Amino acid sequence: MRFNPSIAASLCMVSSVLATGAVSTLAVSAAANSGPIVMVPHRAVYDLILGNTRSGSQVTEVQGRMVFEITGSACEGYTQNMRFVTKMASAEGQPSVTDLRSNTFEDGNATAFRFSSSQLRDQKPSEAAVGDAKRANRDGDLAVELTKPEKKKLVLGNKVYLPVQHSIALVEAGRSGQTRLKADLYDGSEQGDKVYETTSSIGAEVLPGGNKKLPEVKNAEPLNTLSAWPVSISYYEKDSDTKDAAPSYEMGFLFYENGVSRKLVIDYGDFSIKGDLKEITFLDQSPAAKCTQAKQ
Repeated sequence: MRFNPSIAASLCMVSSVLATGAVSTLAVSAAANSGPIVMVPHRAVYDLILGNTRSGSQVTEVQGRMVFEITGSACEGYTQNMRFVTKMASAEGQPSVTDLRSNTFEDGNATAFRFSSSQLRDQKPSEAAVGDAKRANRDGDLAVELTKPEKKKLVLGNKVYLPVQHSIALVEAGRSGQTRLKADLYDGSEQGDKVYETTSSIGAEVLPGGNKKLPEVKNAEPLNTLSAWPVSISYYEKDSDTKDAAPSYEMGFLFYENGVSRKLVIDYGDFSIKGDLKEITFLDQSPAAKCTQAKQ
């Protein structure tokens, strides 16, 4: 099993739905949708369990936890940290524990990106990737320089989205009523040399107040006044025929306009993993964050 760390940023994204319709609520929603998009600093903890299984699946049980943290702002850049630990059991073998850790930094203009990720399987190192990516401007080619697993230089073209850039694009699409967003996405995952073709389906806006209808989570009250969108993202191998090819995996989540996600589902084809938000802490913004609105 593999997991793509971006989502974390964008992952932490998630799927579910509820809508309310009072005139006053619509007015609040319209006002919120006219403001700047701010990825709020926060730390979120998700409990992971086995979701659906399909014919031929060998997975019989999944238990785990994901901790995701984002800090920074559009002015100073965004730092994301994630730890994703799962214990999986199959019908044919002993349980296996996978421990994935990632750290990324992305500047507010999506022109610089640093990443470091490592994966342990049953406490033994199995994968690692370290590198950085730069482009002269937002529309320039993305040049990547890897130091792990081996030294390598790549040029990925000028249409590649970085994780936070993609998250903001999802909110922009939701606010404008778009139902689909296609994007090539690079997050330094796996061996740091892979770009995924993604197709995001964006559902109808869940108006402010929808969070109150979900299971109560301590400190999640700020979400009550925000809009959200059910999002499903399909990840395809680059240059595959997305009309006929099955995705490498899919993610679903309810994505709030401040970058918080609930109701996570990761679908690997023969089985899926569900992630329920259990804890959230909204973190203090640094003084540099005050320039966010002016910059946007």
